[in-house]
Amino acid sequence: MLFCPKCGSLMKPCLEGKKRILVCGCGYKTSKIGETTLKETISKESKLHIDVVEEEKTAHPLVDKECPKCGYKKAYFWEIQTRAADEPATQFFKCKKCKHTWRHYD
Repeated sequence: MLFCPKCGSLMKPCLEGKKRILVCGCGYKTSKIGETTLKETISKESKLHIDVVEEEKTAHPLVDKECPKCGYKKAYFWEIQTRAADEPATQFFKCKKCKHTWRHYD
């Protein structure tokens, strides 16, 4: 690593034509790399790992609310501000049993 003598920032390698130089964000450039070896490698060994989510996990509180679809008496609850800031938030419920989601406006 080389640091800029002008501002102290880290110098980054860059190509200017076919010549490799070091450039700083402040505008300072130098071709005097010295005994520093610049090496760029791209590893193909890192494998992208994708997790498949079978079931949605939520951290919403469980409240006593009757589902209008199946009549079950427990539902998850959350609020979102869907209208203007001077109006109350919209309440959402999701039935624990049948997963039906509905909203309630105050």
